[in-house]
Amino acid sequence: MAEPPSITRRGEITFHHITPGDTVKLAVLAGPATGSPTTVVLEVWEPGGSQPPNSHPESSETFVVLSGVATAHSDRDVVSLEAGDTLTLMPGSVHRIVNQSATERLYTLTVMQADGGFADLITRGPRADFDERDLAALGAVLPATGTR
Repeated sequence: MAEPPSITRRGEITFHHITPGDTVKLAVLAGPATGSPTTVVLEVWEPGGSQPPNSHPESSETFVVLSGVATAHSDRDVVSLEAGDTLTLMPGSVHRIVNQSATERLYTLTVMQADGGFADLITRGPRADFDERDLAALGAVLPATGTR
């Protein structure tokens, strides 16, 4: 018999930085802790923010841009991103995403297949402050508790 489904409610979401002082905060929405080998993350880049170059040797990573504008660097390739775009990075690519706005946050829904320890890396990091704008970025993806 299959395991029952796992649900993450808005009120259960916590944001973290991977290291103190980061300009990107992440909230794990699904992953190994919810019984999935795939990790789903809401990522929020502060204006002008970026993550350091990083790589996932055995995992592909897909970013769905919910709002904002960015530049994605992957190995030697550089592409512009805006709301509605989907970027998939192949295993082993060295990549970095930079929020191009000086005033607005960049929001992505990020899917890591397979997790490779990503969810654990995030949740071990220090807690990050968040506000209603961050939760609102999920829109219909995770409706407020009690709505369907």
